[in-house]
Amino acid sequence: MPGTRHKSRKPLVHPEHGFTVIYELLLEGGYQVIVPELPGIVTYGPTIVEAREVAEDAIRCHLRALLKDGEEISKDPFSPQPPITKKLRVSI
Repeated sequence: MPGTRHKSRKPLVHPEHGFTVIYELLLEGGYQVIVPELPGIVTYGPTIVEAREVAEDAIRCHLRALLKDGEEISKDPFSPQPPITKKLRVSI
């Protein structure tokens, strides 16, 4: 309609959240993925690329559920440095 003004809408801003993700190569093949800060997330992908995609989707769904429920999204407590991993043998 002429003369009708539309309110300018602010673009939706989706903040990014960073989480430490651990990929474990499984003996039977593929990668198990865990997100320590989001304990409910344990997923799998046959390749590292697919495991990452599935992990991103799982994190996104989890965060949306937290927001929907009015809960806070916690910050990743882990250092940005890669974790130190070593094999430890123990005899009993």
